[in-house]
Amino acid sequence: MSWVAHDVEPYVIQKHLGRRIAFVPLLIGSYAPDLATKWFVYGVGALGIELKADNPAQFHRGWPGAGFTHSLAFGVLVALVIYAIGRNRVWALSFMIGEGAHALTDTADTVGTMLLFPFTTELFSFGAWAYAGQTGRYTDAGAYFSGLGFVWDGVWLVWGLLSWRVLTRAYFRSTVAPNDPFWRWAGRHLPEGALLALYRGAFFYGACRWVAWLAWAHLLRSFAFDLRWGGPRWVPAIRSSEVNASGCACPSCCAASPKLAIYGSVVVYARLRGTYAALTRNRLSRARRRRASPG
Repeated sequence: MSWVAHDVEPYVIQKHLGRRIAFVPLLIGSYAPDLATKWFVYGVGALGIELKADNPAQFHRGWPGAGFTHSLAFGVLVALVIYAIGRNRVWALSFMIGEGAHALTDTADTVGTMLLFPFTTELFSFGAWAYAGQTGRYTDAGAYFSGLGFVWDGVWLVWGLLSWRVLTRAYFRSTVAPNDPFWRWAGRHLPEGALLALYRGAFFYGACRWVAWLAWAHLLRSFAFDLRWGGPRWVPAIRSSEVNASGCACPSCCAASPKLAIYGSVVVYARLRGTYAALTRNRLSRARRRRASPG
């Protein structure tokens, strides 16, 4: 899992896609896979009642479990619901891109994500840093900010800083606000300064979180750095081979899963390409109508 990247990714994506996306659904999509699941990885309690997954990694990333929220198909499904309700292609596409960015980023830890669910429950993992959610919030934080995880988040922060123009008032006025009905609605109730604070909030939250957790882990608690691949080795990491172990291992299912994954990928790619092409056609059509209109 990533502690800061999901806060910063939307700003980097915003820089590269500009008015082709809407920022609010992009940010919601970037948070979506963990919104209803990560609470139960560490446990959440009130009034003496605690709710926590018996097997956090299986619940968070596996199947059976809520791991389907970290699949590309989940983003497509929710995007279709958004479009069905609001008939806003840009909002739907933006959510899908944000969710996909989250799912892809989380492949970097030792558990990974079921990117191609439901076509396969295979976990795609690069194994760069330890997944240690089962150890609790603070040990997990200490491990994450002692291994390559904090380096990965640092890369996103630097990339975000290099994209600093997206945080300016001028960019917000010219590119972000006109392209998203949320800002028009919010602007009727809040001054522009408050809107800018909302827009910039996730970036500054992520930056402060990176500095604060890094300082806590090494100035206050003295966790040991270990930048080896898959580290830190001092924490009991969960591996992708330990998740979804109850899946069927018969030769028929094992042979079918890769084929289904390939077919599913083709379907998802075709859908994404068709959606993008439709957006481009509509944008060109509106531009031609504006040029043709008198005055």
